[in-house]
Amino acid sequence: MPDKKRLVLINPWVYDFTACDFWLRPLGLLYLAALIRKYTYFEVDFLDFLCCDQVEVGSGFRPKFRPDGRASFYKEEVLKPDLFRHIPRKFSRYGWPLTRAEESLRRLPPPEAVLVTCTMTYWYPGVQTVCELVKKIFGPVPVILGGIYPTLCPEHARQKSGAGVVISGPGENQILPCLENICGQRALRPGADEATFPSLDSLPDPAYDLYREPSLACILTSRGCPFNCSYCASRLLNPRFEQREPEKVAAEISRLKLLGVRHIAFYDDALLFNQGRHLSKILEATSSLRPELNFHTPNGLSPRAVDRELAVLMRKAGFSSVFLSLENADSDWLRQTGPKVEATDLERALDCLEKAGYNRHEISVYVLVGQPLQTVELVLDSLKLVRKLGARPRLAYYSPVPGTRDWENLVKTGKLKPDSDPLLHNKLAFPYFWGSLTPDDLDRIKRAATTGGRG
Repeated sequence: MPDKKRLVLINPWVYDFTACDFWLRPLGLLYLAALIRKYTYFEVDFLDFLCCDQVEVGSGFRPKFRPDGRASFYKEEVLKPDLFRHIPRKFSRYGWPLTRAEESLRRLPPPEAVLVTCTMTYWYPGVQTVCELVKKIFGPVPVILGGIYPTLCPEHARQKSGAGVVISGPGENQILPCLENICGQRALRPGADEATFPSLDSLPDPAYDLYREPSLACILTSRGCPFNCSYCASRLLNPRFEQREPEKVAAEISRLKLLGVRHIAFYDDALLFNQGRHLSKILEATSSLRPELNFHTPNGLSPRAVDRELAVLMRKAGFSSVFLSLENADSDWLRQTGPKVEATDLERALDCLEKAGYNRHEISVYVLVGQPLQTVELVLDSLKLVRKLGARPRLAYYSPVPGTRDWENLVKTGKLKPDSDPLLHNKLAFPYFWGSLTPDDLDRIKRAATTGGRG
């Protein structure tokens, strides 16, 4: 290309009642950045409005960094959406100060297009604000939106997000034709129009070098999930379950370490599936990278797959934050929603982890709250079990996901409409709209989770 053309890639704010940096990185957007740099002539400008350590001193915000690599979000209270006016909680924009974001955009050369991602469906107000800013600063520049929100709610995204182009599903095989359509074939390098990416291993490493000092990264060793729980969107987002080659994952981890990364969060939905030939092989190949690297499992591990050998490997390789997924201890509830784990699996997993050197009270166990079939007593009994076993209970707030079996039941019973505003998917909205638990029930559960009593 005779002159340098540019694209701007943006990870937008979170608009919510509460938000925390749970090892958040826009992995899909970083994969696309790597593809764009390899297969096109575009220069890439990258802005992650949720990256706390890139907020400048002049903003007046001093993020608090934790030993595990996470940091606190800057937040600015905003007007609650009309839908939430009756909820007695503050609503905020989490991430960079709005003025800081606008200043950063104004310093950039005008781009040919702007790529935006969005994770939770109910975080779409952040996309709307980005689109408004882009229009204000750059005029009629095409905005391309991808991610989980436009995949699960494509019509809402087309009508309400403000983006001119909406990509549903994995973007790696869509982004190059999309850019060619917008900017012409001269934007692509030779052969790019024939490039296809059938698997995660066919993609270049996510472009973590776009961060100033990338001490934290997230990684996928697999995509999709072999299970089909009634409340989960994994199969909707990725119908085919695939696992990467262990040696290629290990090589990527080694390259991340060379970049300066010290904390790696696994984003897999089924990290321990086929673990003897998958995760165990990865850990065996990366155990020599300790003590510089620490691994984290924010999505939760299946207790059923944890045995003594794996627990020892995890300890040796540097899993410093261990989250297990119980969801609920009631066997009837498990049979109705997805029997991938039982209470006895949790007990055995904790025994194995303790024998490998972990302290039980440092191991977190997710307990789901808000799923339509749950009662207060079911949740409280599950919390009681986790504490009895010596682990730390963590509440995982249920969000109704369009296309799941739970969603279809909520629509069938009239609690939600097929075209309900995605704001109603918010994890804290269920006591006020469609849930079987009341706000008082939720407060009681929260007290039980933190104090160990029954509320």
